[in-house]
Amino acid sequence: MTLRRDPAALRWLIGVELANFRKQAAIRPLDVCTATEISKPKLSHMENGRYQQNPADIGRILRFYGIADPDIDRLTGLADDREATSAPAWWQPWASVLPNWFTTFLGLEGMADGEFSFEPLAIPGPLQTREYATAFVTATGLVRPDHVERFVSCRVARAVRLTDEPPLRLHAIIGEAALRLRVGAPDENGADGVLARQYQHLLDLADRPNVTIQVLRPEDGPHPASTGQFVVFDFAAAQSVGYVEHLDGATYLHDHDELRTYELARTTLRERALSPNRSAELIEDLLGRA
Repeated sequence: MTLRRDPAALRWLIGVELANFRKQAAIRPLDVCTATEISKPKLSHMENGRYQQNPADIGRILRFYGIADPDIDRLTGLADDREATSAPAWWQPWASVLPNWFTTFLGLEGMADGEFSFEPLAIPGPLQTREYATAFVTATGLVRPDHVERFVSCRVARAVRLTDEPPLRLHAIIGEAALRLRVGAPDENGADGVLARQYQHLLDLADRPNVTIQVLRPEDGPHPASTGQFVVFDFAAAQSVGYVEHLDGATYLHDHDELRTYELARTTLRERALSPNRSAELIEDLLGRA
């Protein structure tokens, strides 16, 4: 399932599915414990991913819920992947400069087969050049000055997934305001060199078969994601997970009803934004004027 390992994120991913299956079956934790002889603390740890889940325990619980064999095999297979559950997290070299709430995001992104990203005010991280990322992170002031270089190197490392084999499938909807945001100082001739190179980088990435870039303009009208940025991760062997970032934290969306809202927003944004070809033409025009 994974190119980039993160046992903690994998445990979390398995745990939220276990919890969702129990809630959908409308079964109380106490009833699970009575039927399976799994203690309540152990069930809690399995659902929150605190410890590695045992495949046999997962199978016993899901059969009690009446879950179909394909889903049982899928989750027990994830828990039985020894390499994925024991290797160090891929982002570990940057752990000292990463907030704890963001490391789960990095783990999920590393395991994902597909990623949908809506960014109304900034170019998505995996699409940023190193110099754009440096200028952007420095200007926001949310990262300590002595951490900027290492934080940016982690952001650049994320982008490698776009060229890995197999590559991450990325579909990005970028607000026009994000493309026009002044990032980096103009050169001596008044040209926006950082932005120009960022525009060219977007065009180069958009030529890749696994990267789709669409631009959403103000004239494209209202849409369900008017509250701001969000990401949806898709997995070959797990249910999709949504992510909404705040200034000092994040919300991970795995409840089916909540996620359905973001799935609707994803579909609407794809329909509302410029086509990939027209988006490339808009970026080319910005590049010509940078």
